[in-house]
Amino acid sequence: MARMKFLCDAERCIECNGCVTACKQENEVPWGVNRRRVVTMNEGVPGQRAISVACMHCSDAPCMAVCPVDCFYHTDEGLVLHDKDMCIGCGYCFYACPFGAPQFPQEGAFGVRGKMDKCTFCAGGPEPDFSEAEFKQYGRNRLAEGKLPACAEMCSTKALLGGDGDMIADIYRDRVLRRGKGAEVWGWATAYKVPPGKGTPPPAAAGGSKS
Repeated sequence: MARMKFLCDAERCIECNGCVTACKQENEVPWGVNRRRVVTMNEGVPGQRAISVACMHCSDAPCMAVCPVDCFYHTDEGLVLHDKDMCIGCGYCFYACPFGAPQFPQEGAFGVRGKMDKCTFCAGGPEPDFSEAEFKQYGRNRLAEGKLPACAEMCSTKALLGGDGDMIADIYRDRVLRRGKGAEVWGWATAYKVPPGKGTPPPAAAGGSKS
């Protein structure tokens, strides 16, 4: 079965926040919670880039490791989801996640401000698919509808990719090769087993629409 992943191409992201808006609208995310956000790096200096960040659905998720009630679980697609009925709002996952994915309503203090919320890859939660309870707690289950996450589909520059991890890796590898960096990227030839002299495409292939 396909393993689902996100990837954001910093060379393409234009910081429009369309992915953030799509997520909030599609899943009716409550005020004060952002399942996805756009982060600017090196702002105001040469080399400024932006990247869209949400739950990365880690294989070895730190949020899952620290949760005292084990409300997190892996799906068959490799997604990290959680059971809000089990969540006690302790905030451990909030501090453990390196991406700041777990979010809480802004009112009150830890322990009294409700359940943690985070990106579900538009895959709902443990409630029955398409049920009112599932949508109310977790948002729309687009994966059960055969669709990809709304944030990735809304991205106008296709900087944000979501879907089968192998397919996304192939798309990004092709983009890097077409940009002329190829095997010069540190570790690229090792990671993708590129034969010597095969790291860069011929000149005719450079500058295509996928760059």
